[in-house]
Amino acid sequence: MDMIFAKLVTPLVVGTLILTGCKKNANSTADSNKVRVGYIGLTCEAPIYVAYEKGFFKEEGLDVELVKCSWANYKDTLALGGYDITHHLIMYFLKPIEQGLDVRFLAGIHRGCLRVQAGVNTNIHTIEDLKGKRIGVPGMGTPPFVFANRVFGTHGIDAGKDVTWKVFPAGELGLALDKGEVDAVANAEPIGSLLMAEGKVRNIADQMDEPYSQEYCCEVIANGKWVDANPKRAAAATRALLKGAKWVETNPKTAAILAVEKKYLASTPELNTVALARLRYIPTVRMAEESLHDAAREMKVAKMLSPETDTDALAKRAFMHLEGITDDWIKTLEVETVAGGQVAPNEDIRLYAALLGKDTEDSCCRRQMFDQPDQEAPNLADPDAPCLSKTVIANE
Repeated sequence: MDMIFAKLVTPLVVGTLILTGCKKNANSTADSNKVRVGYIGLTCEAPIYVAYEKGFFKEEGLDVELVKCSWANYKDTLALGGYDITHHLIMYFLKPIEQGLDVRFLAGIHRGCLRVQAGVNTNIHTIEDLKGKRIGVPGMGTPPFVFANRVFGTHGIDAGKDVTWKVFPAGELGLALDKGEVDAVANAEPIGSLLMAEGKVRNIADQMDEPYSQEYCCEVIANGKWVDANPKRAAAATRALLKGAKWVETNPKTAAILAVEKKYLASTPELNTVALARLRYIPTVRMAEESLHDAAREMKVAKMLSPETDTDALAKRAFMHLEGITDDWIKTLEVETVAGGQVAPNEDIRLYAALLGKDTEDSCCRRQMFDQPDQEAPNLADPDAPCLSKTVIANE
């Protein structure tokens, strides 16, 4: 298990190759107001898209360049200066930070992306029931894999010995359950909500439930040298991202449509709305720092961090407080409420599942819409299958 996580940090000697994983210029930002914001093209990156499209970065006096990166080199590209700042999963970065990656978390963006779910036809009802079972994941070392390891470790299950990991494209985890190839799956949004809506799974561990419900899975994170040299610029970019998060929380449906229409990700507005409506985009500073302590402690128990690591020291080193970025300041944030931009409590997720059911289980569009760029699984989709139109707009 330690070997898997040891591979998560690419040696810096290959830095030149790593920087090619981003599609924008990786030159240093010499201009006083220039900031490069990295992104991959994920559902949960909505605050980045909103902050850019709604002019929140410009309000802070910043000239922002969005840097489209690949998942495989995302951590190293940030550390090597390929981009300056983004927001991302804390559990994905804690091991590399332990190993010396020079990046800093600055504030919390949202809660609730990851789940472990068991097939409804299994006898699995608790985490302990997963011992000896086959767990489907979108890739070894991916965030769902890391979360599942952490859950197992805190419940006495050795993830390296007591379960069998099986890798599938994220969009085919439900199919793997149907065919009996796995007993349970670990996934991220929107897959978890869709499998629930289709009646295929029950939740076993969910970041929206205790003991994880107050923990932030994604936080603002920046290159360490850049934030040390440019604290005011880093604070301005962080303010824009936190305002973007609050805007997404207030207008999830509009944010979901924006991300698809602007082609930040391959999805449908319906599918993206399902995911964003479930996540909680409530900016924070205090809870962001506490989340690092909680995640690090449990990752050590799960053998994802070195047994010699002082997790409190690691969390303190990983988090940086910026002047003016406080919970009191966050309370003063105001954003517009867009008419029709919310998701009503009675909107039935089965309507979204019905739309997705029109697609074939192994078609290219199902893979393109559901699979996340972090997965390392082979492409099992039929490349010749017809794709549904992705232009349907969510009903008002």
